[in-house]
Amino acid sequence: MNEAEAAEALALLERPDLLARIVADFDACGLVGEATNKLVGYLAATSRKLGGPLAIVVQSSSAAGKSSLMDAVLAFMPAEERIKYSAMTGQSLFYMGETNLKHKILAIAEEEGASRAGYALKLLQSEGELTIASTGKDAASGNLVTQQYRVEGPVMLFLTTTAIEIDEELLNRCIVLSVDEGRAQTEAIHRLQRMRRTLAGLKARQDKVRLIRLHQNAQRLLRPLAVVNPYADRLTFLSDKTRTRRDHEKYLTLIDTIALLHQHQRPVKTMPDVDQAGQAVEYVEVTADDIARANAIAHEVLGRSLDELPPQTRRLLGSVVEHVRSQMCAQAVPQADVRFTRKDVRERTGWGDTQLRVHLERLVSLEYLLAHREGAGGRFAYELLYDGDAAAIVHLSGLIDAASIGQSPTTAKSRGREAQVAGRLRVDSGVVAAGLRVAQSAANPALARLAEDCADADRKTHVQQLNGKSSSYVPASSSLAAAEVAQ
Repeated sequence: MNEAEAAEALALLERPDLLARIVADFDACGLVGEATNKLVGYLAATSRKLGGPLAIVVQSSSAAGKSSLMDAVLAFMPAEERIKYSAMTGQSLFYMGETNLKHKILAIAEEEGASRAGYALKLLQSEGELTIASTGKDAASGNLVTQQYRVEGPVMLFLTTTAIEIDEELLNRCIVLSVDEGRAQTEAIHRLQRMRRTLAGLKARQDKVRLIRLHQNAQRLLRPLAVVNPYADRLTFLSDKTRTRRDHEKYLTLIDTIALLHQHQRPVKTMPDVDQAGQAVEYVEVTADDIARANAIAHEVLGRSLDELPPQTRRLLGSVVEHVRSQMCAQAVPQADVRFTRKDVRERTGWGDTQLRVHLERLVSLEYLLAHREGAGGRFAYELLYDGDAAAIVHLSGLIDAASIGQSPTTAKSRGREAQVAGRLRVDSGVVAAGLRVAQSAANPALARLAEDCADADRKTHVQQLNGKSSSYVPASSSLAAAEVAQ
């Protein structure tokens, strides 16, 4: 890049609203919606410059846009720092050259195409290097000798998949992003596709080339500095599951990556001591703003990764809850008396029967639904057991409030119940009358709640805060923007 391009890229990196600008530039390049996914993908790709990069798996059904998300993120990265394959054989990673992958992005279009290389990928992500002993001929003597091949990391892994079930070992090592498959997102994509055929679309294609070049140059200006977090000993995280040991590391790496990305907005310091090579070690420090931004992302991304339901299954659960609630109001019956079939859900969601069958079976196996056989033919009818709010924003409990970090040594910690992702399962329904009279409602809590829900069906969802109190309504897409605006 020339001096003018370097100055433009530096100006981008010095913007106080850098994260918001990144999302806006993705929009300008034709990737509509998916604000959190775009930002997390960009940050994960940037983390290749750290000693322990993040890894990403984009999960969605076929034709939902997972490849578009990957391609858009990769386009913003310098071509010399990314490698993309459609598939990999089981031994291919071991022979890629000692430093060919170091601090680069390794993208594989479909996780299924990397299944035979799965062991090597997991090892490369966790250990940071690969070694293999192989038998070969000595060039001088012709005798068989043992040769060692070594591949150095770290490397940032970027995968996509349509699989509902992802290898647990790989899942633990990656951040899983789910593509928005809702109708509003589909309509937004359709509008964008139509706009591309207009004069404005022609201009947007020209701007896209400039923006891609700008971000590639900005990435080239980022130095692989060390990151020091002066607040590290005051951070908190969930500890109720063993898998949070790896999720905690993802959270800390997310903070480090945000700090690294903002390195041109803060002083670069030098450690008093030198490293083993006799060179001074330069570093940047994490700020409270970095932690606040990371918290906003972690609530949505890591909070969802701890959910026992895959994102597509949870979306189906939300549609089922809406259908059952509407039938409760229409029929004036409690939840336990509402039955629905696959056809009912298929008509409401527009999903194919095969896809719907898979996710319904998961909900039944996890006891969110109860399957009944009805009629002479033994047709399945389902009852909703889930008694929570399927539309509630996923919240990762246990994170420190970044606003309190600089106030006193005794920091405020998120308290209260853990994230209510799964909700409460109803264990008994009891006998209830069909009417909704006040006296009956008072005698039966289920009817009381039904009457309340039907009387105010348009009431907006209130999200449960960590202290157990009810906060005002927050749209699911607003958490990311709120963190940026707050800075």
